[in-house]
Amino acid sequence: MSSSPLKLAVLLCLVLAAGAGCSHPQASAASRFHIDSALPQGSPASGRLLVFAEPAASADAESHGGKVDEVDISPLAPDAVSVAAREVSRLVPGQGADIDADRLAFPGAFRQLPPGDYYVQAVLDSNHSYNYGGRGAGDAVSEVVKIHLPATTTPTLTLTQVLPAKDAWTLPPTSPQAVRDGMPEARSHTQDIDFVSPALSAFWGRPIHMRGFVLLPPGYDPAADTTYPVVYFTHGFGGGLGYFAPAITNTWLAMSKGEMPPMIWVYLDESSPTGTHEFADSVNNGPWGQALIEELMPALEARYRMDARASGRFLNGHSSGGWATLWLQTRYPKMFGGTWSTSPDPSDFHDFTGVDLYAADANVYHRPDGSAYPLIRDKGKVIATLQQYAQQERVLGSYGGQMTSFEWVFSPRGQDGRPMPMFDRDTGQVDPAVVAYWRDHYDVAQRLQAHWPELKPDLDGKIHLIVGTADTFYLDGAAHRLKAVLDGLHAQSDFRFLPGKTHFDLYVQGNDRIALLKQIAWEMYAQARPQSTLKPKVAAP
Repeated sequence: MSSSPLKLAVLLCLVLAAGAGCSHPQASAASRFHIDSALPQGSPASGRLLVFAEPAASADAESHGGKVDEVDISPLAPDAVSVAAREVSRLVPGQGADIDADRLAFPGAFRQLPPGDYYVQAVLDSNHSYNYGGRGAGDAVSEVVKIHLPATTTPTLTLTQVLPAKDAWTLPPTSPQAVRDGMPEARSHTQDIDFVSPALSAFWGRPIHMRGFVLLPPGYDPAADTTYPVVYFTHGFGGGLGYFAPAITNTWLAMSKGEMPPMIWVYLDESSPTGTHEFADSVNNGPWGQALIEELMPALEARYRMDARASGRFLNGHSSGGWATLWLQTRYPKMFGGTWSTSPDPSDFHDFTGVDLYAADANVYHRPDGSAYPLIRDKGKVIATLQQYAQQERVLGSYGGQMTSFEWVFSPRGQDGRPMPMFDRDTGQVDPAVVAYWRDHYDVAQRLQAHWPELKPDLDGKIHLIVGTADTFYLDGAAHRLKAVLDGLHAQSDFRFLPGKTHFDLYVQGNDRIALLKQIAWEMYAQARPQSTLKPKVAAP
C-alpha cells in the first residue's frame, strides 16, 4: 500500500530531525507535547510514541478522590480516551522529541477536544506490540500528569519507568482464592513447550519457536502403558503464554475433583508480532499449520503418553482460537476427532461481523444507506463501530492489530512485501481482488461447499460450534451462515446458539465459570473412550 501524505510527512520529519524534537510550524502549543526520557539506562530509545488524554471528570480515580495511575484506551469505549502517535528512531535523554497531537490521532485531532482538565500519559511502545496486547514488558511510560487543554505552552511528559516482564504464571487480580491456592500444584503438572520449527525457520530465515504448555492429568505415569486423549487448545486475539495460567489451573482442579475426565491438554501460543497467526499456512506469516501437524504434534506424541489416533485428538478454542481450531479441523480432517470451536471469528465472509464482503461495492464502514456498521455491542447497545475500531488501530501502530492480523493471515502479499489491505482505512471501501483471495483460501464455508465430497468421509460430524445469540462482536451471524451451508450439504454437525450469552460469558453457568468447558471435555472423552464408565462428579455449589 502506498504511503499517505501524513506518513510521508512523519518519515521526512524523522530523517531531518535525526532523533531530535520534531516540531511542525502549523502545530500550536495546544496540540503539541514534548516527550523526554529519564530512563535508568540513559541510552537512546526507539519505538512508537503514544500520548493518551482522558477528561479528568470521567477518570474513575478522580470520581473517587484517588490517584490516576494509568491512562489507557478501552475497546469497549473507543472514544473515551484520545491517543496521538508518531514513530521515533532515536529518543535521546535530555533532548526528547515532540509529538503533534493533531497529525495522527484518534478519535480526532487534540485541538478538537473540549477545553478542560485532562489526565495525560506518554508511552513508548518499544516492541511495536501495543496494538496486540497493550503496554507491556520493555515499554517506557511517564507519570500521569493533569493538564489543562488547550495548553498555552508545550507540556512536557518524561518517560521514567520501563515496564518489567511478567511471569507467565501471574494470575489476574480477580482470580478466585481457590485458583490461587491450586496454581502451584497445577504448575507442577505442567511442562513447557519450546520447539524450533524447521519449516517456519526456513520461511523466516531465523529460528522460529513454537511455544506453549502441556498439562498432564492426575495419575499420569510416563512409564505406564496408558494413553490419554489429547485436547489442543489455543487462545483468542490478545492472548499469549501469559494467558494460560488460569485456564490450566481451572482444568487441573476440575480433573483432580473428577469434574472433568483425565486428558492431556496442550495449550498452544498463536500470538506473533503480526497478531494471531491462527495456525494457518500463510504467504505472510509462514506455514504454521504445516509446522503444527507435521513437526510439533509428532514431537509431542513421541514424548508423552498421547492417544495418537484421530479419535483421540481434539481441538478447542475461543474467538480467534475458535477460528483457528475450526480451520485446523476442516483443513486437516484426518488428524482430529472433532473441534469444539466457541464464538469463532467469521467462518463465512458473507457475514464478516455483519458485513457481506462479497457484495457489490462493499464497504466495511457504512451500509448502502450510509449507516455505520457496528462491531461491538453490550446488552443490545452498540458501543463501537467497525470504523472506530479500525481507525483507532491505525493510530496505535501498523503491526499486531485485529484488522491487520486478519490481513497477515488471509491476504496476498503486496509489492511492498506486506499483506495487501482488505479495505481502505480512510473510506472503508473493500478491495474485491483481495476479498477474492480471502474467499479462495480461507473462507471456511466456501471451502466446505467446494470440497465436501472429498471432505465428508473424514469431517462429517466433527464440527461442533457454540456461540451466544448476543455475541459481543456479532459472531453469531457467520455461525448461522456456516450452519446453513452444512445443512444444505446434508452434513452432520453440532451448532449451539446459547440464548443471551455474549463473547465473554459463554462458558459460565451460575457460579461455575468453566461449566461449558467441563461439558465439552466430557463430550470429547465419550468419543475417545466410548466404552468408559467414567462419569462426571457434580461440582460443589
